[in-house]
Amino acid sequence: MSVVLYRLAGIGLACALTTPAGAQLLPHKDLSANMAVTIAQTAIATCTAAGYRVSATVVGRNGEVLVQIRGDGTGPHTMENSFNKAYTSRTFRIPSGEMEERLKKNPQMGAQFLTGFTTARGALPVKVGEEVIGAAGVSGAPGRSLRAGRARQGRRPAQVAAPREAHSAKFE
Repeated sequence: MSVVLYRLAGIGLACALTTPAGAQLLPHKDLSANMAVTIAQTAIATCTAAGYRVSATVVGRNGEVLVQIRGDGTGPHTMENSFNKAYTSRTFRIPSGEMEERLKKNPQMGAQFLTGFTTARGALPVKVGEEVIGAAGVSGAPGRSLRAGRARQGRRPAQVAAPREAHSAKFE
């Protein structure tokens, strides 16, 4: 290799090492473990007070399980169902039951073939402003509107329990 090529390679390497990187970290908020536990426990307590045995799952922004609690006396299926509801709600950024209407409007929707997808009601997204940072789902309570209501009530105390994180949160 000629001396000129070595010099050009050296200059190129020097420029690459001295140029500041243009990449930036993405700022975002996440559900804390304390808030996720509060959401799940409150949802279960609310259902228990109403006479229903449920399990609850809270997922984070990437659909990962943050907290999953099997309620006393619940069936084994409630763990999987509460996760599927929460995962669907987080993935599509809507209450899990709205997927039923979407599927009716578009029976060929490819999402129905995803692992963890469900049209069952019982989960709601957790938002900070318009950003979805997780979802909470419950399984075991009868009735469509009841499950969504219990999941919603489970998220309200999180605002009191963790006001610094949830103060600006928009819970639908």
